[in-house]
Amino acid sequence: MADHDHGMRVRREVLGDGHVDLAEAKKDEFTADFQDFITRYAWGDIWARPGLDRRSRSVATLAALISLRAENEIAMHVRAALRNGLTAADIKEVILHTAIYAGLPAANAAFAIAQQELEEEQ
Repeated sequence: MADHDHGMRVRREVLGDGHVDLAEAKKDEFTADFQDFITRYAWGDIWARPGLDRRSRSVATLAALISLRAENEIAMHVRAALRNGLTAADIKEVILHTAIYAGLPAANAAFAIAQQELEEEQ
């Protein structure tokens, strides 16, 4: 089991301090255990594994989120993908590739979200 501090370091490196600080400020008695779970397991265990680099993990994450129609998570992971070395052109290719397997409505929604995030990052 990964420790919380290691997971928090990886989480901040991938998502940025602003996002993590906001998530931490919003946590309460009801959500604290879930935030700890995410930090330890998603960030401390899975994102920290040596088998894939962070760029590859961002590609896989974006494809999964698009496929699941998890629009509430896509913007955050577009920003993370940029931090992890993907370009706007790379993100476009991930969305196009995912459209074939996840469907056009999912890709259409992802393009709208990614375009907004990419414009804000410029």
